[in-house]
Amino acid sequence: MIAATTGVVRRWSRLLLPGLIFCLLHFGAANAGPAVQARLAPESLLLDGASAGARLVVVGERGHVLVSADGGASWKQASVPVRSLLTAVHMHDERIGWAVGHDAVILRTEDGGMTWRVAHYAPKEERPLLDVWFRDERNGFAVGAYGFFLSTSDGGRTWKPRTIDKDDFHLNALVPAGPGRLFIAGEAGAVYRSDDGGANWRKLSSPYAGSWFGALALDANRLLLLGLRGTMFRSENGGASWTRVPTQTKATLTGALRVKPGLMLVTGLEGTLLVSRDGGRSVSIDAAFKPLTSRQGISTALALSDGGLLLLGEFGVKRLPRAE
Repeated sequence: MIAATTGVVRRWSRLLLPGLIFCLLHFGAANAGPAVQARLAPESLLLDGASAGARLVVVGERGHVLVSADGGASWKQASVPVRSLLTAVHMHDERIGWAVGHDAVILRTEDGGMTWRVAHYAPKEERPLLDVWFRDERNGFAVGAYGFFLSTSDGGRTWKPRTIDKDDFHLNALVPAGPGRLFIAGEAGAVYRSDDGGANWRKLSSPYAGSWFGALALDANRLLLLGLRGTMFRSENGGASWTRVPTQTKATLTGALRVKPGLMLVTGLEGTLLVSRDGGRSVSIDAAFKPLTSRQGISTALALSDGGLLLLGEFGVKRLPRAE
């Protein structure tokens, strides 16, 4: 299990919820004040990233936001007004983006990730936000622990709480899947789908009772779900039915990335890297993308413009060679 200074982290924290989250969220006072500029920030725990035109923006522990303009070869630490653990980032374009994290914090940038301001901050909520996604420059959603669901229609300047289910399952990953269709993967096998851009949601029949920590939509109907103990399922009909994908691992899977047509990468704890070359119907260890010998947990992967890949996780950032 991987621990950050503040306790739990984006995908690893989901494994601990709800047992430890209450005691680990009472760090609001410690998180007050701006993030400290740290020389080793690129080697600290980093949990999510996004492309912003030619830039890369990644987020992680202690309010760290790092920006690279050279494909991850070098990084500059952004000016961030909080020290909360940041769990997810979404960039609308080269200028505008949002990041979310513990203390129910939502940050907004208008300069490509170099400076951020607080749009929402509520430590007393005791519910971290775990993912964020925007349909356009004005309309977006943030999701998190205990059914926490926020929406905005003014570019993230103000946020309104919503309830999408009577059960307060942790909402771990928010995934767009074509025009108007969205999925949410959550705790206890919870899977939700919206067919109207997030206005209404319905709970789908789940093939697994354990938690989902990652998802990837290949199109409006084809969806992959990834979770505990190497569990992976695939749907080809929008979640109406599911097929298990054997993974030959018991490591928790954290995410999947479609690198290019015919190549998909699945990440996980214990340094797990799995490759699919058939649209997620099967996965295996591939000589081109070997699991990390350090067995450090991988949170996610990003595709780079030059064909390379960037891993984020317990080790910070790690660049892989061009995908073949």
